[in-house]
Amino acid sequence: MLALRSEILLTRSGIILARTSRTAIPARLAPLPPRARNSSCRAFRTMRPVVAAAGKESEEAYTMADQAARFAEQKRTNNKRALDIEDGVYDPSSLKGKRVLVTGANRGVGLALCTELKDIGAVVIGVCRKSSPELAALQVAQIVEGIDVMNTACMQKMVDEIIPTGALDVVVNNAGYFYEPEEKIDSLNFEEELKMIDICALGPLRITAALVNAGLVASGGKVAMITSQGGSIAWRDVQNPDGGDYGHHMSKAASNMAGKLLSKELKKKGITVTMLHPGFNKTEMTAKYAEIWEVEGAVDGSVGAKRVVHEIGQMSLEKTGLFINCEDGLLIPW
Repeated sequence: MLALRSEILLTRSGIILARTSRTAIPARLAPLPPRARNSSCRAFRTMRPVVAAAGKESEEAYTMADQAARFAEQKRTNNKRALDIEDGVYDPSSLKGKRVLVTGANRGVGLALCTELKDIGAVVIGVCRKSSPELAALQVAQIVEGIDVMNTACMQKMVDEIIPTGALDVVVNNAGYFYEPEEKIDSLNFEEELKMIDICALGPLRITAALVNAGLVASGGKVAMITSQGGSIAWRDVQNPDGGDYGHHMSKAASNMAGKLLSKELKKKGITVTMLHPGFNKTEMTAKYAEIWEVEGAVDGSVGAKRVVHEIGQMSLEKTGLFINCEDGLLIPW
């Protein structure tokens, strides 16, 4: 492959390519040059397209690791995709009339997704432990209560309630949990860490397995894993230079692994699986970071929902297994 105007290129597989006059050849994998360790250098910026042997461009663009620098760059370049997705970018048309199941539907990002999906004409099935007045007021097609993603026995109840209403086109694994106190080596909470891993990684696996095995997600279906940039191991040097928050990051990395493995297995069934970082949204879960909301470009849940819905619309079997930042539509490294 040829690398165009890029000195350092991190491919989807994590291999660093060195630019030559005509071809790109594997370079040393470690360590990165000092300049590449700086989050503002080209290694963490949007990468140039790579031209494959057949002459077609493949999408190898990576978003920036530094959240504040990313937002500043988006403002500097007036990036409409990131700053105002409704301005000629947002396209939810492919989801109109589709049956979409959303877990964690009673609040936060899940509730915002249900609201947006209903507004665009999708048939929404909200799944949660307990409904909320806000979810009930939406009058979505179906609410399935009493579903704890940590409880395998609940999965059959969910399946039994959905089967009479028909198969699903899209499953959005959104239910999550974030332990609020900061974890350091002297304040680890192993019980909370296991809870985060159970909800954020095993939860989506339980939901997806139950629905697929029941025949409720068929060929052409989509599974969107709402994960986080916090699950990127490559970005911990930039985003967590002092470590910490072990459970959160471990749970999201595990979620990404589950999603990647699902994408490989379910591809044979014609089902697309994509890991989606929903962006920095102003929700109850991120309230502990309220002081940096404006600095790092946090958006209202309604905007975050549009970003996610847009990316779900872009999902395809040809691009299954990717890890996408819904803020700008670019890739996040593993």
